[in-house]
Amino acid sequence: MAMTSDETTKICSHCDRAIPSSNIDLHFAHCSRNLERCKVCGDMVPRKYAEEHFLNTHAPVACSQCSETMEREILAIHKGENCPQRIVTCDFCEFPLPAVDLAEHQEVCGNRTELCHLCNRYIRLRERYNHESRCTGVPENTVGSSRNVRAAESDQGAHRRPAPPPPNEFYRKRFLLTIAITGIAVLLGSLFFQRKTETSQVH
Repeated sequence: MAMTSDETTKICSHCDRAIPSSNIDLHFAHCSRNLERCKVCGDMVPRKYAEEHFLNTHAPVACSQCSETMEREILAIHKGENCPQRIVTCDFCEFPLPAVDLAEHQEVCGNRTELCHLCNRYIRLRERYNHESRCTGVPENTVGSSRNVRAAESDQGAHRRPAPPPPNEFYRKRFLLTIAITGIAVLLGSLFFQRKTETSQVH
């Protein structure tokens, strides 16, 4: 039955609702016996579901990625922005990895180099964006050229053969060798002739 507009009401001291004066005693008995006020949000919940209400609505929860416990209200923000185990991607190679490992990975990854096809220089990945904005497209071969020259000189030095002796030195050594051979031949011949003479005299 609808309550008439001129019917007086009273505020229930348990749930703070406006209740018709004629029903206030019955309502209060039922309300105080079956309902209780949540200490966190202030809602009136059935007594038998009060603990379930707290666990499902207000109890601290653990992050499924890092196991840190926090209020339920900030769990979504934690997972998206603060969790050290949330998956992020490297700025240089776009490899997915936990946020806690990102700094160490990017320190190594950012020092890798790639060839700029405009200026023909090898650029660190961490410097690539700044380089692209100021690259003139003019090849810079000065450093490479000097290195090539030094490498060529080094190779030439490593494979350089000793200079041949002068022609006069060659002929002088050959002449001395001929004299030595001739002397040995004469000495052997004289020894052989002397020995033959001594043998003839004995007979």
